[in-house]
Amino acid sequence: MDDPAQADAYAATDFSAENQGFVERFKEYFPEFSQGAVLDLGCGPADIPIRFATVYPACRVIGVDASAPMIQLGEQAVKQAGLADRVTLRCERYEAVAGARIVDAVMSNSLLHHLPNPLQFWQKVRQLVRPGAPVLVMDLLRPESPEAAQAIVDRYATGAPDLLRRDFYNSLLAAFTEDEITTQLARMNLTRLLIDIPDDRHWVVGGIVY
Repeated sequence: MDDPAQADAYAATDFSAENQGFVERFKEYFPEFSQGAVLDLGCGPADIPIRFATVYPACRVIGVDASAPMIQLGEQAVKQAGLADRVTLRCERYEAVAGARIVDAVMSNSLLHHLPNPLQFWQKVRQLVRPGAPVLVMDLLRPESPEAAQAIVDRYATGAPDLLRRDFYNSLLAAFTEDEITTQLARMNLTRLLIDIPDDRHWVVGGIVY
């Protein structure tokens, strides 16, 4: 989202329930995790890093996003939350993140459907985490048809700005199915990561990477 209007519309939308649910799911999946460096790939306006840092006071969160407008909005939010000492944001493509085995956990929400090469994403995740690190990735689930996608938009984005509704619709059509995600994980030898379908529009992959 390099268009500031898109970034503003996204940041102004209330995703608090979904984002807090993502953090709570991480806590549920990984009850033993409590501290370390956590990388958020595709952090957007930093709502999840802020929520994560609040729940995990012994963690440092690094948020990466390729959208400069998103990072600008995120930096403002981090400062306002008083978390600039533990939440760092970088305007950077995920594939450009340097290093290997540099973080204690990786999370990502709604990034994968934006990427032309999903296998590169999974490879990068595997490269960046230390052995035994938790990984939690969530994204949209592609509906059976354009009509089904429009029905989901109408159900969950009623009253949202037209720009956001259009982006939601296009994102649903660009998303992956459960079978496609399962195949991606198998090809990257990440079968320890398990996939769940929590509702009619999302999939979640979680587990420990060794």
